[in-house]
Parts: sequence; structure tokens; C-alpha cells
Amino acid sequence: MTTSALEPPEIDLTDWMFWARPLRERHDAFHALRQLPRPEFYEEPEVSFVPKGPGYYALVKHADVVEASRRPQDFCSGSGAINIADMPSDLNEYFGSMINMDDPRHAKIRRIVSRAFSPRMIQRFEDQVQAVAEQVVEEVVTNGSGDFVPDVAARLPLKIICDMMGIAESDYKTVFDNSNVILGGADPEFVSEDQDQVVLDLLQAGQTLKDLVEELGRQRRQHPTDDLISALVNANIDGESLTDQELGSFFILLVVAGNETTRNAIAHGLKLFSVNPGQRELLLADFEARIPGAVEEIVRYSSPVIWMRRTATRDTELNGNDFKAGDKLLLYYWAANRDETVFTDPGVFDITRDPNPHIGFGGPGPHFCLGAHLARREISVMFRELFRRVPNIRSTAPPDRLLSSFINGIKHLPYEI
Repeated sequence: MTTSALEPPEIDLTDWMFWARPLRERHDAFHALRQLPRPEFYEEPEVSFVPKGPGYYALVKHADVVEASRRPQDFCSGSGAINIADMPSDLNEYFGSMINMDDPRHAKIRRIVSRAFSPRMIQRFEDQVQAVAEQVVEEVVTNGSGDFVPDVAARLPLKIICDMMGIAESDYKTVFDNSNVILGGADPEFVSEDQDQVVLDLLQAGQTLKDLVEELGRQRRQHPTDDLISALVNANIDGESLTDQELGSFFILLVVAGNETTRNAIAHGLKLFSVNPGQRELLLADFEARIPGAVEEIVRYSSPVIWMRRTATRDTELNGNDFKAGDKLLLYYWAANRDETVFTDPGVFDITRDPNPHIGFGGPGPHFCLGAHLARREISVMFRELFRRVPNIRSTAPPDRLLSSFINGIKHLPYEI
């Protein structure tokens, strides 16, 4: 429950039923929260496998989310960034890798990983994005209709991530299915209604992915190839290299962040161009000039990652509001990207929006998305190829949305050409 009554009726972000409401109602609720002078405080939901925490503040204004992001010394990630409950530190890193770390450890891991993402490797996989997109769209042309998520949106980022890491095609389904479990939220299609079973399934999914990549890592140390795992396990920067544990945790982060979020951006993109035909026509009239702005607007409008958590490291102030050491803050990117003080007509999908200072890839600071460039490339290439071959492709029914407070996901989206 919240600590104050609001109009429209009381807004409880901890209630799963809130996240099942129509989008318009949820956006209206966050609009109401942005009108409050101070971030709203929420009790934490009961979670069977951890002690109940003290609650958290919801940051819903663009300025607050940006300011908290750029001050990691005051608002840290090491206490948990992708979970509300206070998890044991080993579990934090198990599922969050760098996202759940602070400097200096975060800087060490990011330095090694960034070095592995060399311009040569990025160029290699940027070229491959085009080839994969062509293959995917060729099948769309042949089939004519289907479910856009498994047929198109999920396939491109999944194959690129797996190929980057050197994962065999026979293991693609394993990666796809287990990443769905990890980000399943409260959706009965992916997770049990029994909380204790959810924990077991979550741990098993994480272990399956870790085992897969750690075995590859051991092979690549002995017999390096030109994939990303080889670059990561054999990198040595100032005497530092990744352990098997760090490699496994980074892989979970990569398949979740690099696969799920890009998949959802592509799925949201088709839905948005289907219900906004004028924007589709605008894009097709000058595709190369307008696709960069279109990608940014898709990411702003859909905000695939709804929030990240930070924890106050000391008594401090944020844009006129005081917080105490240990206070939890949820940075609602989804709400900040609709802030009326920053975005004119934020509920309008406008591919010519300029400026567009969205934070769909995270706020400024050390945790800005490492794969943002690749994600932009994948979204651009996918829509370039789709609209080149099947310019009339459109969704034919409302999306089947993921029941989650963390990922703004689309599970299924019927389409035809």
C-alpha cells in the first residue's frame, strides 16, 4: 500500500494487478505520481525467501532519475539494482553481474568487457546483423503471417548474442527458454504461482546458462577462437581477468539485457508503426534520414526496462528531497520517459522528436547500457529489411503483454504482410 491516497484511485505499484491494468491507466497513475512534491514511498511486497525490507521510494521524474544515475557515490548499485528485496551478495552478482556492482569492482569488470568489445569485433557482428535480418525477413515473406515475437523480434538479437559468445545453434532454445524464466515476472506462462518454486526455477535457469558458458570458457582458454568468450576469458588488463563466476554472471546479463530488451523494442516497434500509419509513411518517405530518430522514439515510448534500483549510501539530498543512508529508490525509466516537463506530448509516438533525451538505455553514469550501440543497430537493420521487403507488414491484434513490473514485454503479437 502507498502512504497517501491519490486520484485516480490509490496507486499501488507493488500490486501485480496494477501491472495488468491497461497501459492508459498505468500511464495516468504515473502522471499522478509525477505531480507529487516528493517521491512516493511504498512498502515492499512479501517475498517468502528473503526478510521483508524497509520499503522504497519511486523516482518517476526525469530529473530525479538522471540525477540519481549520475551520482553512484551517493546512490549505489551494489546492494541490488534489478531486485527490490535485499538479496545475498552472491545472488546479486549471480543474476546481475556488473549491474549489481559498484566501483572499483564494477570498473574492473566493465574495463575487461569493454576491451573485448573491440571495434573489429563490433564491426564483425554489425555486418552479421544484416545477414541475419535478411534471413529472418525471407521467412516472413514465405510464411505471410504468424507471431511476430518468435518469428522475428526474438530471433535477431538471440542469434547475434549467441554467435558473439560462440554458443552453438543447438543451444539457442536453451538460452531463449531460460532467459524467459529469469525475466518472467509474475507471468504464469513462464513462472509458477508458488513463490518458492519460482526461486528454484530462477536458480535453475541461471545455473543452466552459467554451466553452458563456463564450459565454453574452459574450452576457449585452451583453444581460443575469434568469439567473444575467447576474448573475455583470455583478456588480461593490468593483471586482471575474468573468473569463471564472473564470465557466467556476465553471460546471464548479456542474454537478458541484450536479448530480451532488444526483442521487446522490435516488437513494440511493429505495434507502434501498425497503430500509427502516418509515422510509418513518414519513415518510409526518407528511411535513412529518419530511422535514427525512429529507433530513439521506439525506445523512449516503449521503455523496455521499466526500472532499476539504487540505494542511498549516506544521508543526502536529491533535487530538494532528503534521503537517509540505506533508503531504496526505484528509478522508473518508464515514467521518466513520459515526463511532461521534458517531452512535449509524451503520449504521442513521434519519430521526428528532437531533442529526445530519453533514458531507455539507462541514465548517465557508469551503468549506461554497454550494448546500446549494438541494440540501435539491430533495431535499425531489422526495420530497414522489413520495410524494404514487406512495407505493409502490420500487427493484426493487440499484443499479449508480459505480466511484469520490471520488463515492458510483449510475449505474442500476431502479424500479417
